[in-house]
Amino acid sequence: MSDLLLLGLIGGLTLLLLLTLLAFAGYSGLLTGVAVSAGSPLIRNITVAYKFHVGPYGNTGQLFTESCSISPELRSIAVYYDHPHMVPPEKCRCAVGSILSEGEVSPSPELIQLYQKFGFKIFSFPAPSHVVTATFPYTTSLSIWLATRRVHPALDTYIKERKLCAHPRLEIYQQDQIHFMCPLARQGDFYVPEVKETERKCRGLVEASNAQVDGTGIEGADTMSDMSSVSLEVGPGSRETSAITLSPGASSRGWDDGDNRSEHSYSESGASGSSFEELDLEGEGPLGEPRLGPEAKPLGLFREPTTPEKDEE
Repeated sequence: MSDLLLLGLIGGLTLLLLLTLLAFAGYSGLLTGVAVSAGSPLIRNITVAYKFHVGPYGNTGQLFTESCSISPELRSIAVYYDHPHMVPPEKCRCAVGSILSEGEVSPSPELIQLYQKFGFKIFSFPAPSHVVTATFPYTTSLSIWLATRRVHPALDTYIKERKLCAHPRLEIYQQDQIHFMCPLARQGDFYVPEVKETERKCRGLVEASNAQVDGTGIEGADTMSDMSSVSLEVGPGSRETSAITLSPGASSRGWDDGDNRSEHSYSESGASGSSFEELDLEGEGPLGEPRLGPEAKPLGLFREPTTPEKDEE
């Protein structure tokens, strides 16, 4: 009899633990639907303090913690420039930091100096007229883990189905919500100077490699012409093939096995997409602008979760 009572007690405690975990997951956003839409942005032009990071997105948690510890009352922001399923993790680029001011209000010189003292740089983002946007609850640390596995795949599906040019990816942590935003206009203004510098270096390496390959091809052709009377012609696609092969952004790890395009950053993946002007907008956005109805299907993982300190915000 005592054994049955003990087994019943263990079973009851196990069931109670499972229900507690399920309730915690539900509170963190497990059962929350992801609605992706296109419309007006939720924020205006902003000034941010950021640190640039190259490497796996899952290693950015320390940057969130550092920016939050300087001024916990400010909103955290992250800007992701490369698709982690298209680019090797060690080459993924992002900027992480805090929003110092929004709209016409300028950040105080003391606040700017405080962040600069800890190695942060200052940059301003404009307010785009239209964006692809989504929100997700930010109630626990588990919310971040769930958001990375549900929202970003939904954004990918929405953008791909409509062939939009929407980049880069922004995450803004505001109170109990995570706001995701992909600009449909003025995208170049959201690229910090470090990203533009790395792209210039990559283009220089590709051009140098192409020149070296072209020179080797010419020498090989001359050698063959001396050894044989058969003339060789270089096909019109040879140079293009070399550029694709040597491009540092080329990767065979795509969303779809049937899509063999070389994709590096979000800007390249959406380069052939349409702008917001070609959208068939329905309804109204958060600021009275038209927006599309929500429809998105999660496809896969986006990145490892980062951990901005919830208690410090």
